[in-house]
Amino acid sequence: MIATPREGSGPQYLDERVALVTGSSAGIGLAVAQKLAADGASVVVNSRSQERADAAAAAVGGDRVIALAADVGDPASVQELVDRTVESFGRLDILVNNAGQSNAVPTTELAVEDWQRVLQLNLTGPFLCAQAAGRVMLAAGAGVIINMGSIWGHAGLPGRVAYASTKHAITGMTKVLASEWGPHGLRVLSVDPGYTETELVSQLLASGAVDEKSILARTPSRRLAQPSEIAEMVAFMASDRARFVNGSSVLVDGGWTAYGGW
Repeated sequence: MIATPREGSGPQYLDERVALVTGSSAGIGLAVAQKLAADGASVVVNSRSQERADAAAAAVGGDRVIALAADVGDPASVQELVDRTVESFGRLDILVNNAGQSNAVPTTELAVEDWQRVLQLNLTGPFLCAQAAGRVMLAAGAGVIINMGSIWGHAGLPGRVAYASTKHAITGMTKVLASEWGPHGLRVLSVDPGYTETELVSQLLASGAVDEKSILARTPSRRLAQPSEIAEMVAFMASDRARFVNGSSVLVDGGWTAYGGW
């Protein structure tokens, strides 16, 4: 099924591709969905809530975008999400595992239920989605899976034991899947953002829960990322322009991880 170019869009690097972006009702996920659509892809946006997914699809715009509600931590829900994507567009070329949640609790106070909830969404969810999408892509002999990592997959921070553990694990899962599926035409990689100016982060900054001055002083580029900048990297990695990039973790953090001072 051939996608029609969108008015005002850039080069159609992803023409005829079908992309599924989990957790794409807001923030980085929504920006990714918008960028993939602008580059020519047909896009499935996703949220646990059908209402939020519908609003995201409207924000992306165009007649090649559909909204599907699904809980990515539930195997049956994930399988239905992938099946409905293929039924709607006839194929699945790109999976962006973006759904996730943060958690900031001292380790001695972290409830097992909260630990398990973060692991279920941030790690089990990407595994289930990659597994279901991987079966489709392996049968087709081509595909790209992009896992959304984090700077906390490369470093540690007090109170982030659940979140950082999942993001370190995402790096390992990315490498294993790239090694296992690369010979069959699939690429698997992660895009790892630093602090990004999403609505959630803006609320944390405004409340004082996150110290903006400390973040900017620690970031050589001296600013937060914009969601669109993360989306640009995802779109590039999803396209044939990055066809020899496989198994890599690509940091988009303004030099935060590279900086070794204090």
